[in-house]
Amino acid sequence: MKKFLQKKLKEQKGMTLIELLAVIVIIAIIAAIAIPAIGNIIENSRVGTMKSDNLNAIAAAELYILDYPEATTVTLDNLVGTTAAPAVYLDDKGSLTAFTYTKASKTVVSTAKQGTMNFTIATPGATKTQINNYVNSSRAAANNITASKTP
Repeated sequence: MKKFLQKKLKEQKGMTLIELLAVIVIIAIIAAIAIPAIGNIIENSRVGTMKSDNLNAIAAAELYILDYPEATTVTLDNLVGTTAAPAVYLDDKGSLTAFTYTKASKTVVSTAKQGTMNFTIATPGATKTQINNYVNSSRAAANNITASKTP
C-alpha cells in the first residue's frame, strides 16, 4: 500500500494556475458575502449590550428608590456607590456614560458607549418596553431612542 501511494504521488504534478485562480475567486466571493454579515453581527451585539445595560440600570434605580423613598432622581453615581449612598446597586457602569432616572414620571435620560457605537435616550419618557423594542441596529430608530456610530 505504501509503495502504491508513493508511486501515485510521484505521478502528480500539482495544481495548475487556472485551478489556483478558481480557488482564489471562490474564496473572494465567500469573503465578500461574509464580511458585511459579520459587521452587522458585531453592531447588533454592541447595541444589545447597551440596551441591556440601560435595562439593568433602570431595575437598579427602581430598587434604589425603594430603599431611599425620599430620593426624586437617581444618577449613575448613586447606583455604583460613588456618592453618599453606601449600597451598591450596580457592580460597574458597563457601557453607560450618563444615566438619570426620575421617580415621579419613571423616565430615563441615558447615554451609553460601546466601541464606536453610541446609544442615547435623549428625551425623558423612555420606558423599559421602548428600550426593549428598539431594533438592534443603528439604522432603525424608534421613539426617542437612537443609536449612532462615531468616527
